[in-house]
Amino acid sequence: MNASQHLHSQVAREWWRGAPIYQIYPYSFADSNGDGIGDLPGITQRLDHVASLGVAAIWLSPFFTSPMKDYGYDISDYRDVDPRFGTLEDFDRLVARAHELGLHVVIDQVFSHTSDRHPWFQESRANRDNPRADWYVWADPRTDGSPPCNWQSVFGGPAWTWDARRCQYYLHNFLAAQPALNVHSESVQDALLDSARFWLDRGVDGFRLDAINYAMHDPLLRDNPPAPVDGIARTRPCDYQLPLFNKSHAHIPQFIRRIRRLADSYGDRFTVAEVGGAGAEAEMHRFTSGSAHFHSAYGFNFLHADRLTPALVEHAVNAWPGDAGVGWPSWAFSNHDAPRAPSRWASNEDRAAMARMTMLLLACLRGNIFIYQGEELGLPQARIDFEQLRDPEAIANWPLTLGRDGARTPIPWSSVAPANASSWLPLVAEHLALAVDRQERDPDSQLAYTRRVLALRSGKEALLRGAFEVIEASAAILAFRRSTREQQLLCVFNLGLETREWQPAEHDSWRIIESSSSASRLGAIWSLPRLSGVVAEKGTSS
Repeated sequence: MNASQHLHSQVAREWWRGAPIYQIYPYSFADSNGDGIGDLPGITQRLDHVASLGVAAIWLSPFFTSPMKDYGYDISDYRDVDPRFGTLEDFDRLVARAHELGLHVVIDQVFSHTSDRHPWFQESRANRDNPRADWYVWADPRTDGSPPCNWQSVFGGPAWTWDARRCQYYLHNFLAAQPALNVHSESVQDALLDSARFWLDRGVDGFRLDAINYAMHDPLLRDNPPAPVDGIARTRPCDYQLPLFNKSHAHIPQFIRRIRRLADSYGDRFTVAEVGGAGAEAEMHRFTSGSAHFHSAYGFNFLHADRLTPALVEHAVNAWPGDAGVGWPSWAFSNHDAPRAPSRWASNEDRAAMARMTMLLLACLRGNIFIYQGEELGLPQARIDFEQLRDPEAIANWPLTLGRDGARTPIPWSSVAPANASSWLPLVAEHLALAVDRQERDPDSQLAYTRRVLALRSGKEALLRGAFEVIEASAAILAFRRSTREQQLLCVFNLGLETREWQPAEHDSWRIIESSSSASRLGAIWSLPRLSGVVAEKGTSS
């Protein structure tokens, strides 16, 4: 076997490459005990539903011990399950059941910050000479008592909070209850890696590294420069500056290499980085280059886009060519931090068509694809009254952002709302009409379509790992080819609001094998309804 054949064989064995991965937000997925909060036993009970979709893995958002100021992303114990969600034994049962069903388990690791309730921070803030005094980012005030530099928190206001115990400020890029770890410290890195090892020993198959570009700061604490005046509307103070110094430090890849070595020591584990913000693509490439960094990076090209356009897709996917040394991308259209895609990209009457079309488009992209819970049902963003909001970012920015709560409401398993039941966020009426039990009975439902599309992806090597070539990216039409040496697929999408006609080259050799709506063909011309897509395979005409 030559080097090229060996590389192809190795890639073919990687379970994660091209895999559909299903994101579970534990708070809202399935409540097994009726307390209004989802839990690990509830997830375990519903894993058959997840496996039936045809995904290869689940990604669990944080379930660790936490005061829940940021709903799990403020961790106070990296090695335990929060009692709201269950116990370590419940987690072990979840992993065992997932593996029985052929599902890999990927969990979040939050290495840029902890909760202010974490014992590490409690010790660090006690004084300036304890063993963990430098485990967090502490700094003296300026001569006038103000914070040491101008860095701003993502959630609003200065990224510095005064602590009278040490008579110093501590850094927090998010909530004041989420102090930033000093990941420049090798001792901090060792402790974080030990926590990751704890979960690897319990059988997890990989990690999503949350906000990893915030893991290291500029030790000189230089002021961030102002953002250019570009006419973009801004609702958060952090958007008025370029975050050059409070994140994205040049030494982060050194820590990434340590994480990758640990993961590789356990076999076929998977690591994917969450990287957001301006200039994210260059950073994602740094974090995934070669074979010593993360396997993949999870960006925000689509998650924060207010429109889905051919140019957006072309730019996003073309930034990840299949060249040697270039990393492997991961894509998502919705998640727990972004308003659901059908509500961002379509009017009310077009949401069903948008949900079907985007599921097909996602399944055709080169890279891993992440499906957020409820996406298989076509759920729109839930409308939440101000009095019912839980998300600190949404409350702070009301009413200028849709916030995150509308994407975090409970999954509607039944079309009949339980009597006298309450949940941490409301189960909205428009979601009940899209409930799992109702869609299970409908062979033309979004749920049935999702299963069909993911089966198509899993059955076509060209979609899983094939090359990607854009043929057209005009105002409304997106056409691209997915191909391997043995297989060629043509994927064509009409992202516009009018029916479009399109003619492929070699029209007689393409056979349509999937579509999101009633696409038709008259001779050489394909007729694509508004918000629709088709996949054709090179072969006999249809």
